[in-house]
Amino acid sequence: MKILIADDHELFLKGLEFILSENIEKAEITSAQSYTDIFNLLESNPQYDLIITDLAMPGANWLTAINKIHQTLPETPIIIISAVFDKEILQQTLDIGVSGYIPKTSSNNLIMSAINLVLAGGVYIPHELMYSNQTKTPEPQKEYTEPLKTLEKLSEKSSKNKVKGLTERQIDIVKCIAEGLSNKQIAYKLNLTEGTVKVHITVILKVLNVKNRTSAVLEAAKRGYIPNNILNKE
Repeated sequence: MKILIADDHELFLKGLEFILSENIEKAEITSAQSYTDIFNLLESNPQYDLIITDLAMPGANWLTAINKIHQTLPETPIIIISAVFDKEILQQTLDIGVSGYIPKTSSNNLIMSAINLVLAGGVYIPHELMYSNQTKTPEPQKEYTEPLKTLEKLSEKSSKNKVKGLTERQIDIVKCIAEGLSNKQIAYKLNLTEGTVKVHITVILKVLNVKNRTSAVLEAAKRGYIPNNILNKE
């Protein structure tokens, strides 16, 4: 899994890189310390499975920068990790299409839980920002694991405007499913971890709006992601 992380504070950047490398097997992590760095990386290698970035960094206004990143990689989830604690800014990021907003005061476990939720096709919003009307630096967070019931209302505008499709990697996985391969066999064939395959399959089912692997293959063929004749292979 290719992950781009960005923060202009090197200590935090190194800490985030360590957390990700410890919790995501075979993660290929690329670091940046400004929006200029991000834009240069996207020009040279525009293929990332996840982007995690701070808001206030050199190189561009954050609103312009996040818009540009999303327009460049519309299918790649973007997570904001920031010390800025403002409900209006949260809503602006959701309107752009950001999939998660994590305060920098969050624990390592909470950061990873939020990242896993986003990778599974969800959207993460901290509890405090759901209900706070103040701009402030947050107090240390509690571990919130219960789904946020008002999430759909806050992200309604973003969801209506965002059309998501399968990535190239997910199409490869659907083809493997059509061949009758198990998650373990898919992981071996595509040089992924079995956990990564499971996350991708969860997203595939969500994107295709189906409930099982067989239906995913049929729907993928119907939408033209995979050739129809793949279903007839012996």
